[in-house]
Amino acid sequence: AASQVHSTAGIPRRSRRRKSIAIAYESGQGDGAEQGMSEPQRPRWEPRDWRQQLERIREMRRKRDAPVDEMGVQKCYDSSAPPQVMRYQVLLSLMLSSQTKDQVTSAAMLRLRQHGLTVDSILQMDDATLGQIIYPVGFWRNKVKYIKQTTAILKQKYGGDIPRTVEELVQLPGVGPKMAYLAMNIAWDSVSGIAVDTHVHRITNRLKWVKKETKYPEETRVALEDWLPRDLWREINWLLVGFGQQTCLPVNPRCNECLNQDICPAAKRR
Repeated sequence: AASQVHSTAGIPRRSRRRKSIAIAYESGQGDGAEQGMSEPQRPRWEPRDWRQQLERIREMRRKRDAPVDEMGVQKCYDSSAPPQVMRYQVLLSLMLSSQTKDQVTSAAMLRLRQHGLTVDSILQMDDATLGQIIYPVGFWRNKVKYIKQTTAILKQKYGGDIPRTVEELVQLPGVGPKMAYLAMNIAWDSVSGIAVDTHVHRITNRLKWVKKETKYPEETRVALEDWLPRDLWREINWLLVGFGQQTCLPVNPRCNECLNQDICPAAKRR
């Protein structure tokens, strides 16, 4: 009986301790005195020179003349379409954009829109026709299958609209985390996370914007969201994608043209 009393008496103390830690983490403010912590919270890690690096990247992207600016997903949908149709077109363009250059995605979306790009028109279209229209996007055969499956789910489960949460979006066939965060941003005007593609992944590793090197985009997203101020989350994708298309290339980056060459850990200085 004594051991039972002791074990139950310990439960409230443990739950209180868990609660206070959660509150302290969420607020990120104060000296911790209210939560009964004796040590002040340590400042959150952030990369060296990141603000200066970001400002210089903004300067290099000032013209907004990269492929992503002229033919990116935000330019692929019919802005005059009803909101539900517009959101569907945003999601479809994201699905097509995987492993595909913006120019190719944009052309495929234009051809689809010429056929009337709605949930119903895609469901009525046979696979061969859909394949001919979206070719030569990367992995076009798989994308025909994913587009048909996802469109059927949207019709049955969401009344022809797209889901409003990242959690539901990533459950759709052919939709990954990067697409989901961009869909939330473009279709729903909601910033729920940083969209990390190969450009963002590569550049943030080169700049050492991650505490330790990351292998996958999802790792990079978590690492960036841990320190990057939330009010910058919306712009970081388009900013770095265009920078990656024009200057910080995957192979043979143009370091001699980069304003960050003196403060970039990966710069090839000549």
